[in-house]
Amino acid sequence: MLALVLGLIAQDTVPPGYGSLKRDEVVVRFATATIEIQVLPLDEQVIRLLAPDTYLSLSGLVRSRAEEIRTTAERTALDQPTLVLITFFGLVPQARFNPEDIGITSRGRLFRPAAIVPISSAWGSYQLEAREQAAAIYLFDRGITFGETLTVSYQGMSSEAWSRAIRLLDQERARVRARAQAAQLPPGGGGGGS
Repeated sequence: MLALVLGLIAQDTVPPGYGSLKRDEVVVRFATATIEIQVLPLDEQVIRLLAPDTYLSLSGLVRSRAEEIRTTAERTALDQPTLVLITFFGLVPQARFNPEDIGITSRGRLFRPAAIVPISSAWGSYQLEAREQAAAIYLFDRGITFGETLTVSYQGMSSEAWSRAIRLLDQERARVRARAQAAQLPPGGGGGGS
């Protein structure tokens, strides 16, 4: 039950362990004058396409916070929350950030965070020194579609960089299916050995 709530079991997805994409290739990144924001969906259909060590790190992060995510989701009446890792980086000393100002527009609907599970000790201060970071798992209402173009916004700025990530993810999904299928072939069963 908990796995369903956290979205760890996704239908129509590829097996884990065969991806090769780097995290930086699919993260949405944009900056204000004082902070940089990085947005990374924790949806299994996205993170299973990342390199195995990155996949294990991100899925492990979700598992390590599973109880906190579950209780937070229950408290905010979210049945199956969409999880997104959002990181703020300080670009200048005493850079202020407002975690609630993040928005994701998907299929014409603006999603605001329903709840936030901090994973950095610096989170509560809402202020960062240069090169300091604060990260949290955001819980959004379900309905965000990571297989389509979406827009991430913060304080009047927006990024549509996800459209590039979609192309990479689609290409990688086909490669992952081929790798997984090849791994299931018996030795010498693929015809024409080396």
